[in-house]
Amino acid sequence: MKKKELEILLEKLADLSDPAAEKEQYSTPATVASELLHFAFMNGDLEDRVVYDLGCGNGILGIGAKLLGAKEVVGIDNDLRAIEVARANSERLGVAVEFKGCDVREVEGKGDTVVMNPPFGAQRENRHADRIFLEKAFKIAHVVYAILNAGSEPFLRAFLPQAVIVRFPVAFPLKRRFWFHKKDKKVMVVDIYKMAI
Repeated sequence: MKKKELEILLEKLADLSDPAAEKEQYSTPATVASELLHFAFMNGDLEDRVVYDLGCGNGILGIGAKLLGAKEVVGIDNDLRAIEVARANSERLGVAVEFKGCDVREVEGKGDTVVMNPPFGAQRENRHADRIFLEKAFKIAHVVYAILNAGSEPFLRAFLPQAVIVRFPVAFPLKRRFWFHKKDKKVMVVDIYKMAI
């Protein structure tokens, strides 16, 4: 499947109707999700692999991984409303993804690849959430694809000194979502990382 075809399919997914700012529930745009997933696919990290989507939200990364041939996909989120939306989205596109409602720290499984758009830890209540997600991701798999704040590479190299890290920047179109957003749309630059140990 071509990247544009994947993007068109992912654009059909429903979003969370009432996201929580303190949980940093920003929806991953289909353009960014398809970039990450195509990158992982071209590196041989999705097809016939067991993939975990941590902080899955509406399921966009996990569903996309399944569309690209993942053998098994498990999506994790601690918001049960998000899990309901993700399940409905996987049914909408006709793919089988297992979605579990639990804290990411409670995940016990093992897989080949993790894909995620974790909280950046920007909200006071969510400080260092990115570290929690990264630590768990590498307990699950040896290859992790993540969307992180632009400029995170020095932190990642210090936090994961043994990892091989590949980074590329992407535009992340952010629609007005929370009361404190001033503009209808803002484009942020974020980085997609492939990290392998």
